[in-house]
Amino acid sequence: MIVNTPVKQDCYSNKFDKNKESELKEQLEKDNFTFKTVNYAFWGAKNAEVNITLYQSGKILIQGKNVDKYVSKYLNISINPKQEEEKETPRSTPTLNHKNSCWIGTDESGKGDYFGPLVVAGVMVDKDNIKIFQELGVKDSKKINDTIIEKLAFKIKANSTFSVITINPNKYNQLYSKFKNLNNLLAWGHARAIENILEKKECNYVISDKFGNESLIQNALLTHGKKVTLEQRVRAEDDIAVAAASILARNEFVQRIKQLSQEYGIAFSKGASPKVKEQAREFINKHGRENLCNLAKMHFKTTLEL
Repeated sequence: MIVNTPVKQDCYSNKFDKNKESELKEQLEKDNFTFKTVNYAFWGAKNAEVNITLYQSGKILIQGKNVDKYVSKYLNISINPKQEEEKETPRSTPTLNHKNSCWIGTDESGKGDYFGPLVVAGVMVDKDNIKIFQELGVKDSKKINDTIIEKLAFKIKANSTFSVITINPNKYNQLYSKFKNLNNLLAWGHARAIENILEKKECNYVISDKFGNESLIQNALLTHGKKVTLEQRVRAEDDIAVAAASILARNEFVQRIKQLSQEYGIAFSKGASPKVKEQAREFINKHGRENLCNLAKMHFKTTLEL
């Protein structure tokens, strides 16, 4: 963790690793930021307090209220030494006892990426694997590189009851046309991951990241899932079960992107940057626009811009 010299609270600017553009965008989308087009930038994002702009040069600009909070949260940089201490305080998480002997965590990957599938994963944590996960250093996949994620994913699967739901682009486009809303589609995916685990083992508590009204997942659950208590929380990846699920989802997404790249001879990028649009044009020139639905999420604004 880097502690910077205090700066003005209404504005922050610094260099940013452009390779992490899609990860940052995915995190902002989860926190309900809205996006807009900005000249010479990958995108601009805003909520009620701040505007965040990531320029193609690699410069990131954060302006608005409580800027230090957003710099700490999204850039892992503290511009307020007191905030550093607060950030290290662990969040509450379910404990293993006679009332709560296990819980399921769910998370997704790929929802902010034009190419590739949407992947939703669920992992159960119980007395048999919680110490194993802690010793492995399981944490939010956004804080781990893809090479480590692949190794951790193998170990998580070997030591847990889990489910990975992969919605390939063609199926994704069909479901999106049916649900007409990304949150409804996400709820369907999370519910299927939960149900798959409950068919293998009983569990009565579930934690997922907050992406919409809690009733969306509850309504999408089937017979087994109606019995569980569901908690949706902001930054749910702080929970070890959700973190484990985020690793499985991210690993599956990365592997599927690699497969698509090999199949079509184009090194598809993550996210929805101008580079992604160039690769989509290259694909259309080689394989035809009618086949774009086999590897891209067609409701993205990128499709209209092509």
